[in-house]
Amino acid sequence: MIDAQNTYIVAAVRDWNRRLFDETTPELTGSWHFAATPDELDTLLEKLPAPRAVFFPHWNAIIPERIHTLHECVGFHMTDLPFGRGGSPLQNLIARGIRSTMLSAIRITRELDAGPVYLKRPLNLEGAAEEIFIRASRLAFGMMREMIAGWPQPVPQEGHPEHFARRTPGMSRIEPTQDLETLFDHVRMLDAKGYPPAFLTHGGMRYEFSRAALRDGHITADVRITRAQEDES
Repeated sequence: MIDAQNTYIVAAVRDWNRRLFDETTPELTGSWHFAATPDELDTLLEKLPAPRAVFFPHWNAIIPERIHTLHECVGFHMTDLPFGRGGSPLQNLIARGIRSTMLSAIRITRELDAGPVYLKRPLNLEGAAEEIFIRASRLAFGMMREMIAGWPQPVPQEGHPEHFARRTPGMSRIEPTQDLETLFDHVRMLDAKGYPPAFLTHGGMRYEFSRAALRDGHITADVRITRAQEDES
């Protein structure tokens, strides 16, 4: 028989979260299960008794009320909540010139990013977006370890909420007035699988930038060149 109070689910997108799950959970107590899609999560919740918790270290779908009201669902948000509720937290932080933040583990509720806080831990924002996401996921798995060792009581968020707007693909366009450091930040904050990269268009071509490095007063980067769409020119 499965011990429901010692059963956990991790729901996460991106291949690095699956690798971290496979690396980390064999060392943890309890029975651990992984879902990479909403359908996989639904299937697990049908098969398993009520789990002790469902962790969402990196998820890009709305968590239905039927799930977060029936199960203890823990989300991880890359800001010092209640500052930075809302979408695209990494990009919004870097665009504001912020170099470090807190990773907040919160209970998921109906209101987005407004649930009570279990834990907060410091997170460095240097490097490309994918590096930061992997760093955040490693930190999240460490926080899961802390939580199952002695489950913390979540406390309400304190302070006045500040909300971030979710970025659109068009906001990845490079503006001509940016200085080098701002341009470097713009490229690196979008440099991750699944995110629209920094780009510009010229002469009917679209130039997409990745793997940027800033040193000695110049930026080097990889460039992918394709034909621009008519609405981009």
